[in-house]
Amino acid sequence: MTARYCSLAQAPAPAFAPGLAAERLSALASGRRMWVNGTVVHYWFFDGDTDASVIPVPGRGMTRRVSWAGAEEQRDVVRAGFREWQDLGIGITFTEVGDRSEAELRIGFQAGDGSWSAVGRDALLAGRQERTMNFGWDLTAPGERGTVLHQVGHALGMLHEHQSPFAGIHWDDEAVYAELAGAPHHWSRERTHYNILRKLGPDEVDGPVWDPQSIMEFPFPPGLILEPEQYRGGLNPPGTLSAADKESVLRWYPPAHPRGSPALVPFRSAPLGLGPGEQADFVIDPPETRTYTLGTFGDCDAVVVLFEERDGEPRYLAGRDDGGTVHNATIGARLVKGRRYLVRVRLYSAWGSGGTAVMCW
Repeated sequence: MTARYCSLAQAPAPAFAPGLAAERLSALASGRRMWVNGTVVHYWFFDGDTDASVIPVPGRGMTRRVSWAGAEEQRDVVRAGFREWQDLGIGITFTEVGDRSEAELRIGFQAGDGSWSAVGRDALLAGRQERTMNFGWDLTAPGERGTVLHQVGHALGMLHEHQSPFAGIHWDDEAVYAELAGAPHHWSRERTHYNILRKLGPDEVDGPVWDPQSIMEFPFPPGLILEPEQYRGGLNPPGTLSAADKESVLRWYPPAHPRGSPALVPFRSAPLGLGPGEQADFVIDPPETRTYTLGTFGDCDAVVVLFEERDGEPRYLAGRDDGGTVHNATIGARLVKGRRYLVRVRLYSAWGSGGTAVMCW
């Protein structure tokens, strides 16, 4: 059976302020899609007839509605995929929720729309009524467990392995275009270039080594790859998590170290004293209902994320990256009296001498 490939939506290149040093640009580009370690990522399955796509019927001049809902056995395969990644011991937790408003990941099963996912925190850019992940074929068929693991890999921020600039793949471009133009993909040249032939930047991949066994690698039939010579007869990854996949995701999301409950921080400046790569959590309990400014920090590259505690788990509310371009970036949020909120700060690198603090007032 012809392999079916994941198609990522083309995303605009990130815009950074001019004049940033090369090493800062690299740090910002490499981490911009990754979740803050320790995040609880919630997922939800579309389940109603009202959630659907209206698509044309070829040759009929008509349209039809295709539901995004999936059968329970399809959902179970996806749940198992989330568990397999999480069971590696990563610092990210996946939790299924019953309300789409609480979900960062919203999963559909539209047949014929391919299998795809938003990459990492790009999911936060999608509207509440939109899918951030779709499965377009039967996941209970033999070998399709790998499709789920691949899409969850995207949701964690991973990109296609064959597009690594370190892979050294020399393609027969026209053969690739012809292969993907036919069934079952029917891809345009633009889509094929974006998902197959285009090389990622060195700062978009995790390390200078290509892993042909990665779950993020596609299988390719003979005749598409010219070099390396051993793959002229085809490339056939096993469709499982490779050793390098596991090492990579644990570098991005190391296991949380056991510790006591975060301290309750009054609404005032709270110096963090963080070093590069370190993270701190603070729980706040607002004394009244009003709009507060959270996450003011000094001259550094950091991410500040605000969560609301729900049943003992943090629910993402707002986040802000500071790449050093706005040294006192803030998150404005309306906090409700009597509710508990978690502010999570991750300092990636220290630039200059500015102090790092969370300001709550």
